Amino acid sequence: MFKNINFMVNKGDKIAILSQNSLATAAFYNVLTGREKDYTGDFKFGITISVADIPNDNSQYFEGKDMNLVDWLREYSNTDQDEQFVRSFLGRMLFSGEEVLKNVKVLSGGEKMRCMFSQMMLKHANLLLFDEPTNHLDLESITALNNGMKDFKGTILFTSRDHALTESVATRIIEITPKGTIDKMMSYDDYINSPDVQALRAEMYK
Repeated sequence: MFKNINFMVNKGDKIAILSQNSLATAAFYNVLTGREKDYTGDFKFGITISVADIPNDNSQYFEGKDMNLVDWLREYSNTDQDEQFVRSFLGRMLFSGEEVLKNVKVLSGGEKMRCMFSQMMLKHANLLLFDEPTNHLDLESITALNNGMKDFKGTILFTSRDHALTESVATRIIEITPKGTIDKMMSYDDYINSPDVQALRAEMYK
């Protein structure tokens, strides 16, 4: 799916990770998060880096769980496990009142995504990884996510099929191809409209 990936991420970068193959980007994030062990090469994060991610497939976080949202989210709190503290993060994702006592087994796709965002906020990470974070979200939620990503002070690597979100958030584009990476410090629209980039892409996918 890819090879010869070599790049350094700078503090504050907001990098759109592209590929013609969605399996390649999913595999890339799985390597960075440790979910995938079968690869050659190495990578390392800076000593002050803490990572949180939204995977393309979040089913592993909910399968086999028989608990309410508060208890589910409490499992990911390394500091304060007080119920009101945990409820506050669910509240930011519009789970209010008795909703926080809903069993995770009956959540819709959109509700699961909101839980994942609650979990991400709870971690207070300074490097966020998003693989198709707009899946199952309505327009209002996508707009809120877009604004949150733009305002975030840390570093982001993300993949999204939402053109407006990618254009407004990304300050750098890295495309993963079968022959290596294309790495450009430019907006998404500039990237896809650049004749030089398109010529390079044609060669990398040949």
